[in-house]
Amino acid sequence: MLNKIYSCAVVGLSSEVVEVESDVCSGLFRFSVVGLPDAAVSESRDRVFSAIKNSGFRFPRQRVTVNLAPADLKKAGPAYDLPIALSLLATTGQLTFETGRQIFLGELSLKGEVRPANGILSVAIEARRKGFLEVFVPEENAAEATLVRGLTVYPVKNLQEVKDHLEGKIKINPLPPFSFQSLKEEAPYAADFAFIQGQEHVKRALEIAASGSHNILMSGPPGSGKTLLARSLPSIFPKMTLLESLEVTRIYSVAGFLGKDKPLVTTRPFRCPHHTASGVSLVGGGAYPKPGEISLAHRGVLFLDEFPEFSRNVLENLRQPLEDGVITISRAQGSLSFPAKFTLVAAMNPCPCGYASDPERPCVCSPSELARYQKRISGPLLDRIDLHLEVPRVKYEKLSNSAKAESSAVVQARVQAARGLQEERFKQNKNEARKTRTLSNGEMKNEEIREFCVLDSASASLLKNAVESFRLSARSYYRILRLARTIADLEAQDAIKSEHIAEALQYRAKEN
Repeated sequence: MLNKIYSCAVVGLSSEVVEVESDVCSGLFRFSVVGLPDAAVSESRDRVFSAIKNSGFRFPRQRVTVNLAPADLKKAGPAYDLPIALSLLATTGQLTFETGRQIFLGELSLKGEVRPANGILSVAIEARRKGFLEVFVPEENAAEATLVRGLTVYPVKNLQEVKDHLEGKIKINPLPPFSFQSLKEEAPYAADFAFIQGQEHVKRALEIAASGSHNILMSGPPGSGKTLLARSLPSIFPKMTLLESLEVTRIYSVAGFLGKDKPLVTTRPFRCPHHTASGVSLVGGGAYPKPGEISLAHRGVLFLDEFPEFSRNVLENLRQPLEDGVITISRAQGSLSFPAKFTLVAAMNPCPCGYASDPERPCVCSPSELARYQKRISGPLLDRIDLHLEVPRVKYEKLSNSAKAESSAVVQARVQAARGLQEERFKQNKNEARKTRTLSNGEMKNEEIREFCVLDSASASLLKNAVESFRLSARSYYRILRLARTIADLEAQDAIKSEHIAEALQYRAKEN
């Protein structure tokens, strides 16, 4: 008897329905899994054999073949254990139920317990899209599946429990749909602007960066507060919308970073990879591509400390995602795209010894060392960074000041108001050709810049003189307009004025 059960394969951030078929025929005992399985799927033979036997069922001592269709889709990971075991039980007459409306997913232990799997949210979305009504997923992952409306989500603990439920002997209580209204206010961030003395001009630049998702580079001597300022940036970001939370949650689900007690990511990601990170860890990839740090920082902050210490080849990987907000990874089996709309925050010393810009300590670097150090970051990459800042040493008078500075909550309110203006502006933009809606000024394309960044004669003249005097590139021109639009939004101004252009210009790199 041949039986068919449905599961899902996670492909990038998407998912595809997989049919699990099993056949038992006479012959010498052999258990084979076909359908382009990877090593983890092939090893399911031993896990399924022991799980069936240790759960009190009979494993057929004949020729057993399991097919995972479609055969041209690569199957990776151990999550096919549960559907394979159920298919074998049904084929051998040990399980009788009506198939066709359910999706099964989960790794089995040798005792038959169901272990967690990655990408459950993507599976639930695909199941709902394909008309499935029920999903049986590991208990630890079940909460994230309830984010999708219209599905009955059953949290399962072991193989025996699933069998008894399908046969009507017991009833697994489905989880209620996720209540977005029950989300609690997040705890305050550990780093707060209130505890950072001085550096008012850097805080202003960070406020602009948070308001429009603009990239920022801070350069200054050691101990001037660059790292603390960067770690404080998420505390002034606007609160995540439901759309943003679902986007980030899907990425973290596929990467396996979603916690059991927190099925929905509601805080802005802050990723801080070490400067020894490889290109694959930064942009994603592998034999079966997974999201990298730039995708894990989606809708949040990617902080690269000691910026010039990163390999130049690794940094050059950032050029395309910084421009497009997406990273496409191509392999022999095909291409996968991951979202990468992050705010880049980079910090660096001005020279190898760190004191080239410090008026109080002499720099001991030779001109050749200084030139080599600065050339580690390419011009095209610097051109994609909107705000370039000098972070000087903090004076004693400010360090010893006991009064608290302006808190992150106050700054966040201004940022939230500026983002609200942008949300209304882009909501009214009826460009149906764009697949994803623009959420911030930093994501505007050229056609949107022409529509929303109209200059008066004074501001146009100022920008014209700057472009000609500093020989700015076309990319710099459009980035200045984006930045000026954000500065105007912080002041709740409909029109971009010359003072907004002037402030945006002062943040450009001196080399430009």
